[in-house]
Formats: sequence, C-alpha cells, structure tokens
Amino acid sequence: MATPFSPDRLVEILRAEGVRVVEYGQWRTHNRNHRGSFGPINGVIIHHTVSSGTESSVRLCYDGYDDLPGPLCHGVIAKDGTVYLISSGRANHAGAGDGDVLAAVTDERALPSPNDRSADGNVHFYGFECINLGNGRDPWPAEQLDAIERASAAICRAYGWSSASVIGHKEWTSQKVDPVGFSMADMRARIERRLGGKPEQPKPTPPPAARFEPFPGVGWFKANPRSPIVTAMGRRLVAVGCSAYRQGPGPQWTESDRQSYARWQRQLGYSGDDADGWPGPTSWAALKVPKV
Repeated sequence: MATPFSPDRLVEILRAEGVRVVEYGQWRTHNRNHRGSFGPINGVIIHHTVSSGTESSVRLCYDGYDDLPGPLCHGVIAKDGTVYLISSGRANHAGAGDGDVLAAVTDERALPSPNDRSADGNVHFYGFECINLGNGRDPWPAEQLDAIERASAAICRAYGWSSASVIGHKEWTSQKVDPVGFSMADMRARIERRLGGKPEQPKPTPPPAARFEPFPGVGWFKANPRSPIVTAMGRRLVAVGCSAYRQGPGPQWTESDRQSYARWQRQLGYSGDDADGWPGPTSWAALKVPKV
C-alpha cells in the first residue's frame, strides 16, 4: 500500500528511469476524484487501447466517451515509446476486478485466476494504455515495450516493490483480454531485471530536424503558404501513395495538398476530424519531409 504520487513526483521518477514524457493537457488536475478515492496504491495495470494513431488515441484516453468519461488511464504509451501523461488521480481504467488478485498483488505473490468483480481497481492501480489494435497482428515495437518496462519499473522502484506488482488487465478481470501480443510474465521478468540495477538512460535519438523539416505549425498551413517546404511535403505524399494531385505538387499550398495529406492521415489510422488534411506534429514527423 502506498500514497499516490504528486504530479511532480510522477514526472520525476519516470524521467529518472529514462522515460520520454509528454505532459498532456491539464493532466495534473484531470481526474475522477469526485467519483471516488484514489489510493492506497497497490500496483500497476497494463492495457491496450484497441486504437491506432497517437494523436487520436491520446485524445480518446484523455476525454473518454459517453459511457465511460475520461481520463481512461494515467499515461498513454505510444508506438515510439513516448509516454503521454493524462492524469495523476483517479482514472476509469481498471474497473471492477478480483479481490483475491488485489490481495496477491499487495503481497507480491503468484496471481490467482480472476473469477469475481469484488474490488475497485480504479482505487488501487496506476494504469498505462498502450497504443495497439489488440488483434494479435498489430506489432509491438521495441521502443514501446521498452517504455512499458521503464514506466512500470519507475513506479515499482519508487515504492520499493518487485515486478509482481505489475499485472495485465486480463489478469485483473476475466472480462478483459488485454494486453494481447506479448506475455505479462515476460514483461515482469524484464522489469525485474531492470530493478536489479541502477536506472539506465536510453541512448539519445538524433533530433529529426537534423535531416527533416520541423513541423511549421498548423497555422502556417492555414495561412496558404507558398514555400519549398510545401513542394517537399507533396513529393513525400506522392512517394507514400497518398497523392490527390492532378498536377504538381508545387510550392503553393492548395486544396490538393490538403486532400493528399488527409489520405496520409487515414493511412496512419486517423479518422473523422483527425483526418481533415491539416498537418499535425505526429503525422508530420511520420511523413519525414526532407529539410529544404
């Protein structure tokens, strides 16, 4: 049992473990504390989102939906290993689960099979939603698995827990199947190995601006720019099979550029307003527009 971390402390321990953290929206005060308690804390639950696309997945977990208001977890772990913090309080992520499982996590012993829904997991667990379709075919990149390991280890290290305090949602309740695509036993073994040593920082990744154009901002595009950046973007859209051009691309931003970019967003898994053709930072980074 433990007291929940303050927002500052949660950021501190994650970064100390080498986690790349993004503080999203009003995450420090975005919670469900008005609907119940948060704490004492007993462990960490790992989920998958059944979604694709970073921007839309993070927004979904932040806002929730009509039947289940957000936040839907404490952090979203993207395919590239970035952890987007969306709450530091009570979140709608675990729901009802087996009280015997809670007792086993608290005692750090082998887990029984869940067979009832007698305990409120939203009180007792930090939850990380990991972006994955959960169909057994969507891959789990090494960077994402590494971030799951690091984020879980950070919490265990700060509380003095072993990896037995980290479980999958399907180990909490028989009503869920996540995460699909990797073994929680294997993940606990990875976490335990990490806890056996000092926090190890990941090797720095060269900034994309060294080779690629940095994101100019959505307002830049909405001002109908004329720039070689637009030409370079259009050529990349053609190269990835997303062309809606009848002629060009050229340096002047046009409706054909927006329609082509919308195809790129849909190719990444976005839909609705997230695939409106106006570039965003995540889809822009994925397009890898050469520096001009």
